[in-house]
Amino acid sequence: MFVKRPSKTTTAHRRSGAALVEFSLVLPVLLFILVGCIESCSMIYLKQTLHIASYEGARVALVPKTSAAQVEFAAEQILKDRRVRKASITISPSNWATAPINTLITVKVDAPSNANFAVPLMFFRNQTITGHSTMMKEY
Repeated sequence: MFVKRPSKTTTAHRRSGAALVEFSLVLPVLLFILVGCIESCSMIYLKQTLHIASYEGARVALVPKTSAAQVEFAAEQILKDRRVRKASITISPSNWATAPINTLITVKVDAPSNANFAVPLMFFRNQTITGHSTMMKEY
């Protein structure tokens, strides 16, 4: 007539390690997603910095009687402020100062991905990131 019911202690004892097992299965996936998000955001920040530096360099290139050193200095200031290392700056055409009106002037800034991240990369290893801006000479 009397049915023996399982006590709460035996039920709790059977489930005692379930949360730990579930956590150990989900943790690697969450860490993988977290590292991917951090690297993606860092890559976007680097690419945006290179675009801004090339834009500022192109703006200086449009000013009459500027030299290549002034263009590079303007771009390097942005790169220095944002701690971008080992970047190279290219201005084309090479004779942009004497080029005729309506010539397109392009400033391209390249930086290696490995030199510009604080942590070792998983997804964006050994890549060269480029930012470029093109403006028309109007003088």
